[in-house]
Amino acid sequence: MVKIEKIEEATARIESALYSAGRPLRIEDLIRASGTESRTKTLEILKDVMKKTKTAFKALEITVLPDGSYVMQLKPEYSSTVKKYASKPILPNATLKTLSYIAYQQPISSKQLVETRGSGVYAHLKELRQLDFISHQNVGRLKIYTTTQKFQKYFGIQGDVEDLKSRLFSKVRKTARLSQNNPTPKIIQN
Repeated sequence: MVKIEKIEEATARIESALYSAGRPLRIEDLIRASGTESRTKTLEILKDVMKKTKTAFKALEITVLPDGSYVMQLKPEYSSTVKKYASKPILPNATLKTLSYIAYQQPISSKQLVETRGSGVYAHLKELRQLDFISHQNVGRLKIYTTTQKFQKYFGIQGDVEDLKSRLFSKVRKTARLSQNNPTPKIIQN
């Protein structure tokens, strides 16, 4: 009886940690959250939680990211459906623009980013690194930035970097073509 209660409590703690984190959690984080102090036991409970989530929910999933961390998230196919209901975007527009610029231009140096996006880019880079959407390599004094697997997983992007670039480029061309076909009159104000 006591063992079942402990497992139920550990399960509830793992569920609540994944739900409330809003970011991927490492197995070490989940071991601490579960209170089991056992990697094996935590993985066993986590596997069970993942199985239950898969059967109980249609739009939610718990997934393992390439770096081995776990995240509870909305399945990518439902993200456009709930955009209007989301209380706050994960990224401010300026940071999102920096991320899209990195995704399109990658690999790109910090110097190029500052020249294009301005000095505010340093705050954007910090936030994007914390979310693990970008990574960098040091080349001399420069940092060269690229997007990560987590970025691709989060935004539902499949394929390699060149595929991503071509998809982004085709969307930009399509948007430009639409705006040329439907020009809006400009009002000049003094």
